[in-house]
Order: sequence, then C-alpha cells, then structure tokens
Amino acid sequence: MTKDDIVKILVEQVVAMGFKIRLIVLDAGFYTVDVLNFISQFNYIIGVPVGDVKVYEEFDGEYMTNSKRHKKDEQVKFRLLVYSREKMKRKKEKVVYFARATNLDLPKVLKLYNKVRSPIETSYRNIKAFLPFTSSTKFVFRMLIFVLMAFYSLYTVFKSVVGREEFRSLLVLLFPEDLLNLENSLFNLLKTLINTIDLFLRR
Repeated sequence: MTKDDIVKILVEQVVAMGFKIRLIVLDAGFYTVDVLNFISQFNYIIGVPVGDVKVYEEFDGEYMTNSKRHKKDEQVKFRLLVYSREKMKRKKEKVVYFARATNLDLPKVLKLYNKVRSPIETSYRNIKAFLPFTSSTKFVFRMLIFVLMAFYSLYTVFKSVVGREEFRSLLVLLFPEDLLNLENSLFNLLKTLINTIDLFLRR
C-alpha cells in the first residue's frame, strides 16, 4: 500500500463518519508528489524534508516539485515555507532548517501546523508509555488497557466539544455498577464506548 493510498483511505473513512474536512495536516513522512496531488483538493499543510527541496535559508514563496518519477504535468506547485531553529548538538549550537508545504495564504501557517501536530505527538508518547503493558498474556488486562486508551483517544478528539468536567461526569455514568465480574464489565464498557462515539458523531 502506497502513502497516497493510506491518505485516501483515511479521508474516505473520515467522510463516511459524517465529518467535513477543513484541513489536512501531515508530517514529512507523507511528502510525495502523489500525496500532494490528492490533498490539493483540500486545505493542507505538510512537512517537507529540507533535503528534498534543498532550500537552506529562510524562505516563503512558490515552489514546484521536480520528481524524476513523474511527468512535467504531474508536478505540484505549492507555497513553501522554510524556517530555522538553533539546536544544541554536542555542546555546540547548530542551525537546523525545517520546511512546510501548503496551499493556504495565511500569515501563521507554521503555528497552525504545530497546533494540530502537537496533540498528536503527545498522544503517541502516551500510547508508547502503555506499550510495555500490552505484552501481558491476560486477555482481560489487555482489554482494560485498550478501553482506557480508547477513552483517552475519545477525549482527545472531542475535548473541543465538551469540557473536562462534562466528560468526566460522562465517564462516571458509563462505568457499570458491578465491577466484580471484570471481563463482562469490560465488554459492556466497550459496547457503551462504541455507542458513545456514535452519539458524539450525531451531534
């Protein structure tokens, strides 16, 4: 499966859930001509490997891809933003360049990219923190970890819709009264979680 296939499938799933796509934000791992051609129908910001564009200075202007695997009429034109940051490497300050591609004509594209990507990176770190526990052979324990992470993901997605206290109250109502039979409780909780997600999607 190619990278553009992955993006297409994700977009189809989001649309099927009833969401309207206002902005697509991807990291540099998805920077390909095929992906750019597909997401150009939406507003997008995508990370760009500086080595691919070979621009090692502050830059904000028009750029055209020059992929040798694609014909001239398949190349993509976009707004390229390159910015620098000083980083300590081996006790020495080094200037590192970062690049973003977008079709947005906004002054704060970089801040918007970071605003969207930062919560995702935080979620990845939290998920990785749980990975050592998922090696357990106990099915019930693995199910518990899955349910906890599912609830966390649900809050991450919908925290802009409901407040923290409102979401916490919802969780209290969702937990079954009989927690002695943990396996049945987890299955009931998972079923409730699915119904809750469906409820949010209908809002």
